[in-house]
This record gives sequence, structure tokens and C-alpha cells, in this order.
Amino acid sequence: MRRFLLLYATQQGQAKAIAEEICEQAVVHGFSADLHCISESSKYDLKTETAPLVVVVSTTGTGDPPDTARKFVKEIQNQTLPVDFFAHLRYGLLGLGDSEYTYFCNGGKIIDKRLQELGARHFYDTGHADDCVGLELVVEPWIAGLWPALREHFRSSRGQEEISGTAPVASPASSRTDLVKSELLHIESQVELLRFDDSGRKDSEVLKQNAVNSNQSNVLIEDFESSLTRSVPPLSQASLNVPALPPEYLQVHLQESLGQEESQASVTSADPIFQVPISKAVQLTTNDAIKTTLLVELDISKTDFSYQPGDAFSVICPNNDSEVQSLLQRLQLEDKREHYVLLKIKTDTKKKGAALPQHIPARCSLQFIFTWCLEIRAIPKKAFLRALVDYTSDSAEKRRLQELCSKQGAADYSRFVRDACACLLDLLLAFPSCQPPLSLLLEHLPKLQPRPYSCASSSLFHPGKLHFVFNVVEFLSTAPTEVLRKGVCTGWLALLVASVLQPNTYASHEDSRKAVAPKISISPRTTNYFHLPNDPSIPIIMVGPGTGIAPFIGFLQHREKLQEQHPDGNFGAVWLFFGCRHKDRDYLFRYCTIPVLYSATECTILILRLFQLDNLLVIHYILYFRKELRHFLKHGILTHLKVSFSRDAPVGEEEATAKYVQDNIQLHGQEVVRILLHENGCIYVCGDAKNMAKDVHDALVEIISKEIGVEKLEAMKTLATLKEEKRYLQDIWS
Repeated sequence: MRRFLLLYATQQGQAKAIAEEICEQAVVHGFSADLHCISESSKYDLKTETAPLVVVVSTTGTGDPPDTARKFVKEIQNQTLPVDFFAHLRYGLLGLGDSEYTYFCNGGKIIDKRLQELGARHFYDTGHADDCVGLELVVEPWIAGLWPALREHFRSSRGQEEISGTAPVASPASSRTDLVKSELLHIESQVELLRFDDSGRKDSEVLKQNAVNSNQSNVLIEDFESSLTRSVPPLSQASLNVPALPPEYLQVHLQESLGQEESQASVTSADPIFQVPISKAVQLTTNDAIKTTLLVELDISKTDFSYQPGDAFSVICPNNDSEVQSLLQRLQLEDKREHYVLLKIKTDTKKKGAALPQHIPARCSLQFIFTWCLEIRAIPKKAFLRALVDYTSDSAEKRRLQELCSKQGAADYSRFVRDACACLLDLLLAFPSCQPPLSLLLEHLPKLQPRPYSCASSSLFHPGKLHFVFNVVEFLSTAPTEVLRKGVCTGWLALLVASVLQPNTYASHEDSRKAVAPKISISPRTTNYFHLPNDPSIPIIMVGPGTGIAPFIGFLQHREKLQEQHPDGNFGAVWLFFGCRHKDRDYLFRYCTIPVLYSATECTILILRLFQLDNLLVIHYILYFRKELRHFLKHGILTHLKVSFSRDAPVGEEEATAKYVQDNIQLHGQEVVRILLHENGCIYVCGDAKNMAKDVHDALVEIISKEIGVEKLEAMKTLATLKEEKRYLQDIWS
């Protein structure tokens, strides 16, 4: 059997799942895939590998390779390697990314570029899959085209060996010709598709019977719009190409526990975990703001956790308790929630390289696993939907699940599953006859990922403390009915800090500190380049609307302490472009001057009148919150503060033309370009990737093009150079 080496570099399990799918399909197409995580360097050797290589690589952060590829990338980046180090290697690479981020698919691009620099050549064109629109739109045709490309590679290799005995050389032109035919070849080769009937009837007969059952309905399907649970023609009458059934590989046994206590310490993590108390919580927005923004202070004084401004860290959070209980109830496992889950690999599994999920600890209860280990909010992939088909008894529900995971139902999958943020619980409620076993869920649900946050403080300014800022995320899930949900982590944190934030209506700050401080588990983020320049004389520009301002507060606190320590030092200009909706509702970190001749009670009444706030505890915290933006501006730490309010009526001439941060950047384009191109300055952008980061990038292209008189393409190249020089840095999220 023709063998190829299949490597994956994954962060959250996407690349691994796709690599496993390739491995499973390989057998059907007459190939044998040698599957390994790219970190398992002891199990493969690219220096001597003669078989073709297939790599699936995800992207993490703002463009980094995943943690599992860190060692591999470091090794191949070794500048002492000769340019023909991988000249013998022929490979195909699939990169995964999200086009909402500037460095789209950069994890794959880094490896792809370096392999070619070391002499490796493609036998198959690189694919870039976009999670923003749906990975499957690229992944499925890329996998379909892989098989003819591999066939051509082996055919070409055999021919050259017979003729000259030389090392095999791929034929890119031939593989591209085969790609044109890949869709037809893919359809012809799906010998395991559409096997849903136990009676052994042909798949086409099953589909015809489903169509007959559908037509016998008293209400014509045409009278309805499509939804998660039903389709309309032509999909409802189409023959379907459905993925092959992923092989099951886990055997689950539930054992009664002896009542042992479980803790977050059981959660697996590659990074060290620190359990720290929450020492303070501040609501930065008024109660009538569109979003609720909270600042949380952690006490890290009794740990060796360290950070510098611009770093990020992860919060280990649980799933929503009511969702966990609803899921257990729907699975009819509510009475076994305290049972231990014991896992084994099925002896007769057909899954190659099957292994126990590393994110599920040994001897933990079912409740603990669903609460702390599994991403139950994850959008089910098509392979999961395909697996659910075989555990669905109702023919109409079965057909609909087949449609949603089929090639023909891609648009419905995107609309009713992906875009609707449907999760497993939504599907199980929408399809009542679906009764999957626990083993299937443990095979398909990914690991519950820690949530990253930017540090919003400086350890010089707040020794032993760590601040972070977040919006309490709320979104509308529309599958199968509209449900308002809070973010997994931010919703949990908001409830957790409620006892510190609002112990009672008239509690003072001192009284609130007597309450038992809730604790959370955090871990450091291993890679981050979002730091202040080593040379303080370098001017910097910070762009951070909303909670994107968080790391810049740490920058400013740090810079203030440095200026106190070096009063005669040379410090460059510091610009901040901040934006929010309303000046009086969500202008974070604004500064209130409290006359010292007033008592604390009089100060509280004064601030209540000024800002019309009704949360007295928030006011007490504001009294202790000394270092805000206007303070930094007044003391020269911050040299230029440019604020825009998108939902307020403009007041001055500048506000009239600057609705968003990108508008303010264009308004001050001459100064921005001077700092970046003539003064060797740095620009930092933090916040939303989908809109803001792209708009800021476009604004920078515009002002560079205008100020130095070049075409936009040349301006884009200039920005690319700034990124390479680590002078255009982003900390963005979707």
C-alpha cells in the first residue's frame, strides 16, 4: 500500500480532527497514512523521509503556529541548516486560520515558507481554510484533490525510478491537471457513503424511501422556510454525498464513586496553573451602558506568577451549570452525574492510532468532565453530525442530519449550525429521537479551552496584583429557538465576582474586603510579543477602543514608574486612540478629581450627581481608583489622548469627523506617519479583529499612501515591513 507521512499541528483540536479524517479516507483511496502530531519528533524523521509528506497546521494568537509546533518551527528556523536540507522532501500543506485576523493562516505559512527555503517542493498546492466563513469550504475540496495528487506523485516517482533510478520528483503541472478532475474523482470514490439502513438496501433506495415518507406529509414542505430541523427543495429532494462514518474508538464504563472531592486541579494543562483569589472587582460602565465592562484584580502575591505589561494569561473556566444539567438530563444520565468515567480503547476499533483523550482526567465524575473538560458549546463538526445520524430513530430527523453534514447541505449547515452558534444541546433538543451514547460525545467534543485575557496593569505599579478587563459577552443563539446566552467565561466571572462587587446595597469598600474572596485558576500565555520597546525613547502609538484599552493601562502605569525612577531619562511621545459608544456610559478609565476637603460620604453624593450612578459600591471603588487616562495625560505620561464616541452627537469639529478610532487616525495622519516612518516608532492595536483591526489597517494604508505619495500597494508593503520589524503589533480577537 502506498504510504505517506501525515503530520498535524493543532491548538484546539481542529487540525487533529482534519488529519484524522484524511487518515481514515486514505484507506478507501488505497493509501496508508502514518499519522503523528508534529510534536512527536521521535516517531518520524524528515531528514530521511522518502514518502510524501502531508501537513495540517492551525494558527493561534494573532498569527503564531500552535504550541504543539513550537519546537518543530524552532528547529527548522535554525539558520545554520543548508538550503538543500529538505531537497528530497515532497509535501502538501493545509493551513487553518481566520480571515478576521491580519495574519491569516500564518501558522501554516511560516512552515510552508521555511520548508521551501530548505529545498522541499510541493507535490500538491497549499490550501488555506478560513474559519470565518467555514473551514469545510476549503478543507473538503482540498482533501478531495489530495488523492489524485498523491496518485500522480507515486506514478511519477515510479516512472523516474524505472528510467533513471534518481530520486523521485513531483510533477506539479500534472497534479494541477488532476485537481480539475478532483471533484468527480471524489464523488466516484465514496464507497462508504450513505449507508444508513440496517436491512442492507442500497443507499439510493433508502433516500428514495425517505423522499416518499416526506411527500406523504399532510403539509407540503414548500409551504415552509428551511430551518435547523427541516429543509425545502431542492435540498429536500436531492441525492446526498455524506461523509464516511468516523470509526468509534472509546469504550466507556460508569462506576459509582465513593464521594471523593474533585477540584480544578484535575484539569489538564501544558502550562503551570495558579489558583489565585479575586481581591477586587470594579464595574467600569454605568448600568445603562450597552455592554457591562468589569475590571477584576487578582492577588498573585503568594505565587511565582510573573508578567509584564502587554502579556496575556488564560483563565480556566467551567461550562454553565444549567447547560451541563440540561445536557445530562437530555442524555438520561442525570442520576449518574457523580459516577466515575472509566475509558478504554475498543479492541475492535478501526480508528488508526486511537488514543484516550488527554483532556479527560482519569477517575473523574461525569459531572466534572462535562463542567471542566469538554467544550459543550462547540459548534458540532460535520463528522459529529454524521455520527449522530446512526443514533437517530425518526426518519425525518435522520434525513435532516444527513442533509446538514452533506456536501449538498453546506449552505444549510453554515446558516443553521455554524452561524446560529448551535451546540450539541441545541441539536439534541431539536432532534428528540437522537440518543447518542456517552462514548460518542467523549470522542467528538473538544477540550474546554482556557480563555485568554490581556494584563491591564503593571507589576511595578501594582506589586503582587494582576488586573484584567472584560465585557460580559451576550449573544443570541437561534437554534432551535432564540436563547440569550452569556459567554462561557465572562458569564461565569460576572457571577463569581458578584459577591465582591455587590455584597449589599450600602457596603463600604472596607466591608466588602471581609467577604470570602472567590478564587480562579490562571495560567501564563507562553508566547507574546506585545510589549513596550526596550528603548523608552522610541515613540509609541496605542489604538484600543473598548476593552482593547486594557494592555495600554499597563503600558502607562509601567511608563509612569519608569519616569519616576529615571526623572532625567529620555522618553518618547505616547499617543492613545481610544473609542467607545457613549462618553457618559462606557468611557473606561476616565478620571474624576475629588476635592480633598470633601468627606467620603460627600464625595459619594457628588459622584452620584455627576455620573448618575446607582451602585454605591462602584462609587467607593472609583474613589480608590487613582490612575486614569486624564491623570496620565496631566502628568505627561500620555502625551496625546484622542477619544471618539460612536453613538454620541458630535460636539466639537474634531468629534464631528472622528466617529471611530480609525477616523481619528486619519485626522492625525501626518503625525502618525511621521512617528512610524521617520522616528522609528511603534504602533500597537488591541481589540476586535473582525471590524476595528481591519479598519485601522485600511486607515494606515490610506494615510501612508497620502503622506508619502505612493500607491496603496506600496503603502501595504510598508506596513508589512513594520510587522516584520515588530513595530506594528496586534493583540486582537474575534
